[in-house]
Amino acid sequence: MDGIILIDKDKDWTSQDVCSKVKHILNTRKVGHTGTLDPFATGLLILTVGSATKIGQFIESLNKSYIASMKLGVKTSTGDLTGEVIENKKVPTLTESVIKEVLSSLIGAQEQLPPMTSAIKVNGVPLYKMAHQGLEIARKTRKIEVYEIKLVSYENDIITFACDVSKGTYIRTLGETIAEKLGTVGHLLELRRTKVGRYFINNATKIDTLNETSIIDINKSLPFMPSYNLNSSEEKIVLNGGKLSLLTKDKVVAVYGITKKLLAVYQKEDDGFYHCLRGIQNEND
Repeated sequence: MDGIILIDKDKDWTSQDVCSKVKHILNTRKVGHTGTLDPFATGLLILTVGSATKIGQFIESLNKSYIASMKLGVKTSTGDLTGEVIENKKVPTLTESVIKEVLSSLIGAQEQLPPMTSAIKVNGVPLYKMAHQGLEIARKTRKIEVYEIKLVSYENDIITFACDVSKGTYIRTLGETIAEKLGTVGHLLELRRTKVGRYFINNATKIDTLNETSIIDINKSLPFMPSYNLNSSEEKIVLNGGKLSLLTKDKVVAVYGITKKLLAVYQKEDDGFYHCLRGIQNEND
């Protein structure tokens, strides 16, 4: 039982809650997730099962798409509806053209300061645990990129927008930035993840209908990554963790054995050879 599962997460579930439930349903101990969704958020959560937990890092690095609704004029301690109100501010008269102009100004690479309510660890302690203790500590900004952001609707001081962003982008923080640029404050009312790389929410399963047929086989779990089919001699090298000389121009490749089984992910290094970035499974597993 090795592969990935596309889950359509409901509200009030933590990502870890989903993993625990799936472990129980499938009667397996090895289940991980590839990018946290806050309890108030819904949508696409990709789980890895069995040997596929070893490919989670590659899925987690993919770009993500969201639809978010934000209430203007009210700021909360968490940037979403679960926090305490810490500021009220008048909402200026806004037109759709003004909002669209602000949204367009956010497209591109930028630095973003992670919120205190994030799971990023400082000295081994998640920021959200410090926040629960009333602590506010200095954080480093992180490089993110907004590839596309569009206005869906604006009514009764509520902006709904859709965005495509890089890994590590906090939509709560993005929402606060939008509100600030509009001359007010705001917080998220709803957040839904609709896409991760080539994986779409339309293909996801609700937790209450999950079964073994919901698992996408591990050998079909990296469609976004260039692939390389090994010959028998190359396969022996991979099974021993050795380096390869491959006839491909791709920097990172998923390598498959002679039976089309995903064995590892290799990366080209400065010596011109491909070295094992992550071993995944043995041909005899």
